[in-house]
Amino acid sequence: MPHAPLVSIIVPTYNERERLEHFVRTLVRVLEDSGLDGEIVIVDDNSPDGTGTLADSLAGQLPVRVVHRAGKVGLGSAVMAGFAVARGELLGVMDADVSHPPERVPVLMAALKESGADVVVGSRYVPGGGTKNWPVSRALMSRSACLVARLLTPVHDAASGFFVLRRPVIHGVEIKAAGFKICLELLVRGSVQSVVEVPYVFTDRAAGQSKMSHREALGYVVQVAQLFRWQRRQGRPRPTCRRITPEEADRLAARA
Repeated sequence: MPHAPLVSIIVPTYNERERLEHFVRTLVRVLEDSGLDGEIVIVDDNSPDGTGTLADSLAGQLPVRVVHRAGKVGLGSAVMAGFAVARGELLGVMDADVSHPPERVPVLMAALKESGADVVVGSRYVPGGGTKNWPVSRALMSRSACLVARLLTPVHDAASGFFVLRRPVIHGVEIKAAGFKICLELLVRGSVQSVVEVPYVFTDRAAGQSKMSHREALGYVVQVAQLFRWQRRQGRPRPTCRRITPEEADRLAARA
C-alpha cells in the first residue's frame, strides 16, 4: 500500500480470534464494493488466544496493518495508538465482533462527506437505531451512560464505539480515559464544531465475552466528572448535532 488511503478504520482487539477473519474480510469487501480506499488498523493488546498472530496473517493478504501492544491497557488508549499509525485523511473506529455492522460504514462515510461535519456517530438512540440481544441490565446501563453524557454534549449516543471523524479533530488532543468511552472523550476534548448521528442497530456479540463490567461503569463516572471539570475550565461552546432520519440513512445507503 504505497499511497495513503482515504480512510483508516481502527479496530481494537482482545481475544477476538474467533470472529476476526470474518469481520476483516467482510469490511474489506464492503469498502471495495463502495469504492472506498481504506485500510484497517488492528490494535491488539497481546491477546492470549492468538488474535495478534491471526491479524499478522491477514495483513499479508489484505489492506491491514497491525499494532501489537504489550498488554491490556484500555480501549481508549488502543484507539489513540491506532490513530498514531493510521495514514488516512479520515479516521474510523469500530469493534471486531460484528456488533457494529460493516455494511453501515459507507453510510457513515457518505454522511460525513455530504454534511461536512467533523464527526459522524453511529447511534443506537436516534430514530431508526436500536439494540439486539441485550439483557435489560446492560440496556439500562447504556441508556443511563448516554443520558449522563448529555451534560457534556448534545450527542444522543456519546458512548458509541462506532464513529468516523476528520483527522484535524484529534490534533493536539490528550486523552485521559483509557477505558471504553473514547467517543465521548474525543467529542469533548477534540476540535469538534459539528456532529451528525446516523442510526444503526447494535447486535450483541454472537461469540466471545462482552468486555463491559461494573469496574468500567465506575470508571465512566470518573471520566464524566473529569471531562465536566475540563470543559468548564476551557469554556468551549458545545458542538451542533444533527440526526439523520431513517429515510435519509436509507438514501445514503443506496448511494454508497
